[in-house]
Amino acid sequence: MLNLDFTQSVFIDSNLETWQASPMSGVWRKRLAREDAEQGHATSIVKYDAGASFKSHPHPLGEEIFVLDGIFSDETGDYPAGTYIRNPEGFEHAPFSKEGCTLFVKLHQFQTEDLAQVRIDTRNTEWLPGNGNLKVMPLHQFNNEVMNESTALVFWPAGERFQSHTHFSGEEILVISGEFIDEHNRYPAGSWLRSPHLSKHNPYVEQDTLILVKIGHLPTA
Repeated sequence: MLNLDFTQSVFIDSNLETWQASPMSGVWRKRLAREDAEQGHATSIVKYDAGASFKSHPHPLGEEIFVLDGIFSDETGDYPAGTYIRNPEGFEHAPFSKEGCTLFVKLHQFQTEDLAQVRIDTRNTEWLPGNGNLKVMPLHQFNNEVMNESTALVFWPAGERFQSHTHFSGEEILVISGEFIDEHNRYPAGSWLRSPHLSKHNPYVEQDTLILVKIGHLPTA
């Protein structure tokens, strides 16, 4: 198992990680969190070489994808960089990439009642005003008696600072561009952060920065 103690903060600069081969030729991974070698909870950066493909397969407890570069494809369509995808349990596909692509992928992490299938091209989706000068693009939300989960893109303009705040049920961030900073560290593009329940920080940026943020999804005990 890798980074599955959800009471601990985790920071990985994926740029410093080595690509590892997957079971399918031409598909590579940088593991960020992993329950088992080829099943269960997993969070990874995944790279498809040009022409690489997977055989048709299901996704128990779902699959969540953000396309970082290139074009990712399956039977439902072609998804360029900036596309946010959710495939719920019960969905099967045979993904491929004609020209190659890089993805941020989370597996086996949906709530059992969360069966929404989502396709959002964030390049053509409206930004909403957030706190201060932040811009927010909501991507997914799911609430039940256990979780109040929300996923969004957040754009930070250069020089923006956010007040110190506490993460109830945790926070997970992928820095897509720019550099995210808090009192603990500096996180360049490609960084993955996971902060536990009731963790706290005071973030800011010095340059335009785009992050993918998930909150409210980690265990509280």
